[in-house]
Amino acid sequence: MSKTPLFLLFFTLLHGFSPSSSEPYLGVNYGELADNLPPPASTAHLLQSTVFSNLRLYNADPAVISAFSGTGISLLLGVSNSDIPSLAGDPSAAAAWVSTNLLPFLPSTSISAVSVGNEVLNSGDSSLSSLLLPAMSNLHAAIAAAPSAASVKVSTVHSMAVLSQSDPPSSGAFHSDLAGILQPILQFLRDNNSPFMINPYPYFAYRSDPRPETLAFCLFQPGPARYDPGSGIPYSNMFDAQVDAIRAALRAAGFAGQEVVVAETGWPYKGDDNEVGASVENARAYNGNLVAHLRAMTEPVATYIFAMYDEDLKPGPTSERSFGLFRPDLTPTYDAGLLNSGSGLGGSSSPVAPGETSKPEEVCMTGTGGACSRPAVEYLTSAAVGKFVYIFGISLLLGFASVFGVELMVMMA
Repeated sequence: MSKTPLFLLFFTLLHGFSPSSSEPYLGVNYGELADNLPPPASTAHLLQSTVFSNLRLYNADPAVISAFSGTGISLLLGVSNSDIPSLAGDPSAAAAWVSTNLLPFLPSTSISAVSVGNEVLNSGDSSLSSLLLPAMSNLHAAIAAAPSAASVKVSTVHSMAVLSQSDPPSSGAFHSDLAGILQPILQFLRDNNSPFMINPYPYFAYRSDPRPETLAFCLFQPGPARYDPGSGIPYSNMFDAQVDAIRAALRAAGFAGQEVVVAETGWPYKGDDNEVGASVENARAYNGNLVAHLRAMTEPVATYIFAMYDEDLKPGPTSERSFGLFRPDLTPTYDAGLLNSGSGLGGSSSPVAPGETSKPEEVCMTGTGGACSRPAVEYLTSAAVGKFVYIFGISLLLGFASVFGVELMVMMA
């Protein structure tokens, strides 16, 4: 064996077993209905130390977009519901939106897509629903006309309420009264290779069925699998079941294989007295186990966790203002393993004891939105997983060194 290939082998092993950084399929939502948010540059710096590669905005705040220039974090921009009528009624308004909110920031800031509105079809405004596709079409045409922005996708985000049925997942179907509006939107997405974006929240499923076994099912914790007689799939968690219900609805509508992106999902760490399940322990378990579950899938669905920070100006119950993964001082609200190991940011995390863990019984290899009959991985924090993999790699490296140590020493002398 020559000396140079041996050195390259050792270098490759060391590099390959280094703790992982961000994951390309993981994102986080960044709402700005708050009066205590840190400067955008601080948020950009923090995100670079986390597992997240993507950030979803609900608008096109130029200060935030600029702050992510050169970071490698990819942005999903938003068009507010109130802007849909102007974009739908005037192509020049769409062109102006692109000129103002996209072109000045490309290519230094990575922008992957624009979401036109949020949960418009269930907003209760039928006139707005009818304007959604024209707004998307005009915006897409304006983007396509600008070569530097041509790769930016256009979509919209839906709530799970677009489904008339979701249990069992194989019976998933869209509301029939939405067909006239939804069908052409689905065709638009297919024609333009854009994803179908959905907001599944197992938290709300548990809130409507607050049994211990439902909580375990929602938190990716051990428990009896829920068998789908239509597909034969045993589901071990609510997240997979909800995503597969969307896939079944898309298939029933004639759009099998349509890409699905989870634009929001999360769990509140605090709520009012009547808000069952809203706790630090449950929020940590859901978000930490969700990340572990996605990592175990062969083809993980792109997922944005809600949310980066609390939004203290939001109306409604306490839970609406208590989804933040990080505090305004940039420290974690609780430790869900979302910081890369060795980042040095955030100081001490939550003093609350780690969430419940489970030992692996069967590796999940579905990759289809997929369900597993047993927990896919041991639900440890990403930092713990990173340290284990790194230590294992170093141990393997030292094992090679014990065999080829003499040659290595001569080579490095």
